[in-house]
Amino acid sequence: MKGRVIAVSGIDTGIGKSVATGHLARALAGAGVRTITQKVAQTGIDGISEDIAVHREIMGIGLQDVDLDGTTCPYVFRHPASPHLAAAMEGREIDLMTVRRATFMLQKRYDLVLLEGAGGLLVPLNGELLFADFLRDAGYGVVLVTSPRLGSINHTLLSLEACISRGIQVRGVVYNRFGEFDSAIAEDTRRVIERSLTHYGMSGAPLVDLRADGFDPVDAAALLNI
Repeated sequence: MKGRVIAVSGIDTGIGKSVATGHLARALAGAGVRTITQKVAQTGIDGISEDIAVHREIMGIGLQDVDLDGTTCPYVFRHPASPHLAAAMEGREIDLMTVRRATFMLQKRYDLVLLEGAGGLLVPLNGELLFADFLRDAGYGVVLVTSPRLGSINHTLLSLEACISRGIQVRGVVYNRFGEFDSAIAEDTRRVIERSLTHYGMSGAPLVDLRADGFDPVDAAALLNI
């Protein structure tokens, strides 16, 4: 039986997708779900994806054979830019079927594939397709990572509306509490996001806090409805 695929995206770059993905994988693996993480593409490196390495460190395991052979991150580019530009600067282009084939190979070996995007939902992967369009076409649901930082309300609501307009299922929202934030802003931002999920008809999508010690396995399972 093929494993499921759930994407992890964020409201912006540097929002904590990799940390959230790693902690989700750790919690679910601890609950007995055979879980692997994957990255669509990574820029600004040469070699094995740094984000995949972060996932493995949080999961408490070493790099896997599917990491070493590039299955978990089919595209890496040296220039730290949007994937479409980083690829073009090397005379290359991201072929989304290559990513899909790699994901399918992982699905045959694992119960769950957590597929981390690059940047936010509307980041171009090539000259024709945004990450959100890729998720729509593949039929993958998404966990959206946000945070209490100033501006998160606007970016979160725009991301939710981008999912609604494309028919992408929002499986849940991770509220990344890593770092120092104004407590009043943090609590108000969380309340606004929670109300917005209800307003958009997503009341079944849990809003789960991510703290320094990660997720409780029960919360992680509820987040992904496993």
